Amino acid sequence: MGAKPGVWDNTTRSTANDGVDGAAGVASGIWNALRNSSGYQRAQIVRLLIVLLGTWAFLALAHEMRIEATQDWDESVMRAVRRVDEPGVPIGPGWLQDTARDVTALGGYSVLILLVTMTAGFLQLHGKRGETRFLVGAAVSGYLVGMALKAYFVRPRPTVVPQLELAYQTSFPSGHSMMSAIIYLTLGALLTQFAGNLPRIRAYFLLCALFLTGVVGISRVYLGVHYPTDVLAGWTAGLVWANLCALIAARLQRRGVIEEEI
Repeated sequence: MGAKPGVWDNTTRSTANDGVDGAAGVASGIWNALRNSSGYQRAQIVRLLIVLLGTWAFLALAHEMRIEATQDWDESVMRAVRRVDEPGVPIGPGWLQDTARDVTALGGYSVLILLVTMTAGFLQLHGKRGETRFLVGAAVSGYLVGMALKAYFVRPRPTVVPQLELAYQTSFPSGHSMMSAIIYLTLGALLTQFAGNLPRIRAYFLLCALFLTGVVGISRVYLGVHYPTDVLAGWTAGLVWANLCALIAARLQRRGVIEEEI
């Protein structure tokens, strides 16, 4: 015989309620942990949450990309920033295209290598060997992870609109977006140490890092060399990797392997 009317509805409702209650319990536990912890512990908990949630978001986005669930949205966004009658020309004034090329260079490997090298030299001269290792380690390992992800997913570059910038390698995730997130967020975190107990200055450094990361990613879509999901994946992977490196560095610092606190 078939199930009684309402049995499945009640079961589904009960399961949903259990899920909501479980999520509420986890959120409450996290909130209590944050509220009752020290400043250092609070920062570590937030970083761990970013790593866990960011990893989940990246895997979910990668899955949707692999089954082409995002393809229509990707292409519609790329068409939206081009002229309808002339897809090879982006919307906006003529100078905006040149600006986009200048901005996208901020996420290029040449610029980032120079930036990391000069910053590492300054930190070394300042006697901050721990921060130097942290910065170089995050940059090199992030680059290797990014290349491995590109080799694994092997997503072709967009062809829905003409590309306005030379692009190499595969498309997912965006290397410019990922490396910008890693380098600029790492530099932002390092600069906050020079702000002392000035929260506005610390917030300013982090906002600048987020802004640079954001505009680099947007420029990749505007120039037609990346799908929007490539950029979202690059931002997410970079955010995860930067925070994972910070967690590892903090662990090493507490064990005395790294002298200065990150």
